[in-house]
Amino acid sequence: MTPLSRMIPGQKGTVIGFTVDSRISRRLLEMGVVPGRSVVYLRNAPLRDPLEVQVGSCCLSLRRAEASLITVRIEE
Repeated sequence: MTPLSRMIPGQKGTVIGFTVDSRISRRLLEMGVVPGRSVVYLRNAPLRDPLEVQVGSCCLSLRRAEASLITVRIEE
């Protein structure tokens, strides 16, 4: 298991959970970032923050600090 922020563009994974229970993690749950959902790391912004991910059929831009709260299992 690894933080979403450590993935590289093109990698796929499955959301496992969150490292802390905070207001940000609750907001991510509301946006569909729930355990068991597939996630694809699409690309970085030019300065590596924010990053774009696809969760299910939605594309989200997340700050690197927010992405570091999401624990994923990377698919081989």
